[in-house]
Amino acid sequence: MLEKTACPFLVALALSSALPAPAETLLVANKSDHTVDLIDLESGRSRATLPTGRAPHEVATSTDGRTAVIANYGDRSMPGSSLTVVDVATAKVLRTVTLDPHTRPHGVVFLTPDRVAVTTEGSAHLVIVDTTDGTIVNAIRTDQAVSHMVTVAAGRAFVANIGSGTVTVLDLETGEKLGDVVTGDGAEGIAVTPDGKEIWVGNRAADTVTIIDPSSLEVRASLPCPGFPIRVAITPDGRHALVSAARSGEVVLFDIAERREIRRAKLDLSTAPDAAQRLFGERFGDSPVPVGLVIAPRGDRAWVAATQADAVVMIEPTTLAVIGALKAGKEPDGMAYSALGATAE
Repeated sequence: MLEKTACPFLVALALSSALPAPAETLLVANKSDHTVDLIDLESGRSRATLPTGRAPHEVATSTDGRTAVIANYGDRSMPGSSLTVVDVATAKVLRTVTLDPHTRPHGVVFLTPDRVAVTTEGSAHLVIVDTTDGTIVNAIRTDQAVSHMVTVAAGRAFVANIGSGTVTVLDLETGEKLGDVVTGDGAEGIAVTPDGKEIWVGNRAADTVTIIDPSSLEVRASLPCPGFPIRVAITPDGRHALVSAARSGEVVLFDIAERREIRRAKLDLSTAPDAAQRLFGERFGDSPVPVGLVIAPRGDRAWVAATQADAVVMIEPTTLAVIGALKAGKEPDGMAYSALGATAE
């Protein structure tokens, strides 16, 4: 267990020399600071803290790790309507992409090195954006409530809709909506297995995880997952799924082939002094509220953003053992990995 600390920021811990090699970066969106940190994974320190739009929620990096896109969701008083595009290696903001008339951008995924798909809760669309010239290429309606997260498989986009308890399936080539799959109340976290044969969905209000066949769109299984399952990530070998459980403050490990929970581990962290005023603060009490979840491409590490503790915890993905912690900003949430190092001027 990680020792509790009353400090709102965790001091970066000394990491084993067997862990990350130089030139790796973890990008962390800090919702309350309106920034993104580019954390060097060798030293555990932020190489740069860059300004974003208001209340950034999610981050995605291109396959080559060169470009990062941050979705600026906005807060309760001011809906966001933009993306921040960052060059990882130089740690510079390249441009801000305006999404008007679409608002509340959230889930984001790269389709090509210069094109992303982003959900827009305010307009119930999946918007395709060229990150180089900042243009909207296409906008596909979901017609569902609170279209939040997105993943892609075999030319299709799968959008998790919190308010509708569904996953919307969209053909990315034709722009056609293929249908809505009912998964469970509060469908939010979503991930595809490396072989592209299963979509895993965390239904936060139903306390379940649903498995969808991406070809037939049939529900293959629904697994219990108490604790408000809010994000899902799949290990690179396709053997395990990690789920962050926000209410219980845990990370949960599933065996994909056997479709069963193996173990869960609680993040033993103290919450920030103003945690009660944040999202989920009154509902989840002293939970550190783990949300953001990223697994390294080698499968040897995973990072969990504890939004109410202002901490990013590094764990071993199959044992769930805590390896260390990284210092980020206030209310860290969405994260993304890049194999490139960031060099700030």
